[in-house]
Amino acid sequence: MMRLLCALGAFGAATLLTGCGDGDVQEVRDWMKQVQRETLPKVKPLPEPKEFVPYAYNPGAAVEPFSEAKLLNEMARVAASNPNPLQPNANRPRELLENYPLDIMRMVGTLQKGGANYALVQIDAQIHQVRAGQRIGQNHGLVTRISEGAIDIREVVQDATGDWVERKATIELADSKETGK
Repeated sequence: MMRLLCALGAFGAATLLTGCGDGDVQEVRDWMKQVQRETLPKVKPLPEPKEFVPYAYNPGAAVEPFSEAKLLNEMARVAASNPNPLQPNANRPRELLENYPLDIMRMVGTLQKGGANYALVQIDAQIHQVRAGQRIGQNHGLVTRISEGAIDIREVVQDATGDWVERKATIELADSKETGK
């Protein structure tokens, strides 16, 4: 008898749970269908595309837009209209040390002669005397000062736009370890 009561109790509980369980879910489903029917999407219409008008390029006698000649012509025009005071004199006779780049020159010492300071510069196996005001290097360099430890140089070079600009360079006294003394 006990078994029968337990079986009926379990069957009754299952029946009760089955009856109550579906009511809430069905109510939510009905609400979702109602909201779907009532909600209307709001989408703005896309603007009309602009009409594309192709451009026909007719070069004729014009300079090609990507050629070096166009850049060189423009640089020459600008240079002619604005002469740069830093531009070196191309007609000036070049000095001996203007034939060598600064990076192969080594300062190996200084000396005084006639009240003036001179730097001793080694190029390959030759020693040259250099004084302030002398031209040196391949970039229109001018020696501005000689001290016991360095030669100060003012160079004039062209930048990327073709303008002449100054830059400073220095040749320092070579270390005695490098010279092997």
